Amino acid sequence: MNLVPTVDISDPTTTSLEALDRACRDHGFFLLSGHGLQEVIDNGWFETRRFFSADRSVKTSIIRDATNPLGYFDRELTKRKRDNKEVFDFVDPSRDGADEFNRWPEGLAGFRESMTKMYDGLSTLTVRTLGLVHEALGLSDKSRAQVAFSRHSSSMRLNHYPVGDPVPEDERAGLVGLGETALGYHTDPGVITLLLQDDVGGLQTDSLDHGWIDVPPQPGTIVVNLGDCMQAWTNDRYRAAIHRVVPMTTRSRYSIPYFANPSREATVAPVAEMCLDGARYRPFEWRDFMAARAYDNFVDAGVDDMQVTDYRV
Repeated sequence: MNLVPTVDISDPTTTSLEALDRACRDHGFFLLSGHGLQEVIDNGWFETRRFFSADRSVKTSIIRDATNPLGYFDRELTKRKRDNKEVFDFVDPSRDGADEFNRWPEGLAGFRESMTKMYDGLSTLTVRTLGLVHEALGLSDKSRAQVAFSRHSSSMRLNHYPVGDPVPEDERAGLVGLGETALGYHTDPGVITLLLQDDVGGLQTDSLDHGWIDVPPQPGTIVVNLGDCMQAWTNDRYRAAIHRVVPMTTRSRYSIPYFANPSREATVAPVAEMCLDGARYRPFEWRDFMAARAYDNFVDAGVDDMQVTDYRV
């Protein structure tokens, strides 16, 4: 039985939408084919590998800090444990004021242009993908307008999971220890995530019916997983995908997530037609929720990070 279904977004069928609905109730993952972005994606992979193979000085010159979460980082925390990965983050290059925060590496001609094209393509694909979710849920036009994202408050990331610690040995003093997994189990805080993954594998999700299951690489597809806002909007009909990445033992792994988020001014609350038996979540401000989650990733605050379930009624 295929627990992570594939939906051809160029020609979705009733059967594939029913499979999507079952998967979103159980674990929150599905795959997209027929997206038409392969050339853009191939260029993105080339630039991703080029960036992470660049001299360390190129990467650390744009390292993130407590005031700006964008750029390069190699010591992110999940559940108060250090991830076995290095990352590069940026926001919508077309957004007014984005250049005040985006940090682009020097000496990698074509890198920014490739990332911008991927951001544009994945933003457009997110609109189409949310249309599939709306259809599977049978939402009214009013609710569809509520279950939405803004490309201007979304972000994109490049991930590299090396074999071994990404932080050089002479820089590890005082750091939080690596976790048992390359990326600890967690949910994404936003609406949905579109994820490009290479052929290495290692991504897993927590199924209600089957426990931890693999989300295996499928050539030509894009992985989709639901975020916390989707769980709150659907009043627990759909699950925010709990996922993790197992440690790399023989080969490095690369992935590229596009985190589709609500607008910065959004208030998240269950949509009315999902609340026939009452709302399970009280409203919360997206801006506040996202700020708490981002801070927890940067430094060990000494307590467990904030979860959408903290807003349950």
